[in-house]
Parts: sequence; structure tokens; C-alpha cells
Amino acid sequence: MILSITAITLLIVMAMAIFRAIAGPSVFDRVLAVNLFGTKTVLFIAVLGFLSGRPEFLDIALVYALMNFISVIALLRYFEYTDRLQQQGESE
Repeated sequence: MILSITAITLLIVMAMAIFRAIAGPSVFDRVLAVNLFGTKTVLFIAVLGFLSGRPEFLDIALVYALMNFISVIALLRYFEYTDRLQQQGESE
């Protein structure tokens, strides 16, 4: 019962994160919202694995967490690099 409520709450938080990712005022707010969505997805997969009695879902959740971390770092590096190029173009 409690884990079902937790899963529903995680879905609500994930919907709020998607809304922030779409309506975010800056690129970094959107990246942060996508990171939050990924983190909550990992928790949701872990809760679903526990509810269904399948511990192998934890392995999937760990792989997804690693992919989420690497993709957020890559996105931030990309936007940092493009901002530098844009600033150098403006200064010339």
C-alpha cells in the first residue's frame, strides 16, 4: 500500500519535472529538470522492482542512473562550449 502511494507520488513529481523542463526560463533550468526526471525514474524503477518482486530491476535502475549522470555532464559541457564560442564570436 505504502509503496503504491510512493510510486504514484513519484509519477506526480516526474510530471512536474517535465513541466519545468518545457517551461524553464534558461537552458540550465531545463537540464536540471531533466536530471531530476532521470533521478526520479531510477527511484520509480526500483520501487516497481520491489513491488513486482523482481530484484533485477535494481540493475536496470543502476544502469539508467549511470546513463543519466553521463548525459547530464555531456549536456552541460556542450552548452558550456557553445557559450564560449558565442562569446568569442561577439568579442571579435
